[in-house]
Amino acid sequence: MFAGSGVLHLVRPQIFEPIVPRVLPAHRELVLASGVAEIACAAGLLAPRTRRVAGIASAALLLTVLPANVQMALDAQRAVQRRGWTPQREVMRTGTLLRLPLQAPLVRAAWRAGR
Repeated sequence: MFAGSGVLHLVRPQIFEPIVPRVLPAHRELVLASGVAEIACAAGLLAPRTRRVAGIASAALLLTVLPANVQMALDAQRAVQRRGWTPQREVMRTGTLLRLPLQAPLVRAAWRAGR
């Protein structure tokens, strides 16, 4: 998951720039840095010698990008409120809201991978 997402962050950063919380500067640079971090975590999880550190780093990375997931959910909700309900907007709103509680098991899995 980290490897695929990391590559996508590097190849198409413009997809992720809108979900970077507005209070943070340098959106493009943050997206690129998170892509590199995701690839590094993926590589580290593959190798038994680096799995412990990579598991901790992966859990930390997931917690670090949580504000972007919250921003995406807020933006999806605002899109429905401002531009009206459509099936596409509802799918996006529902998907982004359902994604938030999934962060906890992902963090837990990353943490466990490092043990």
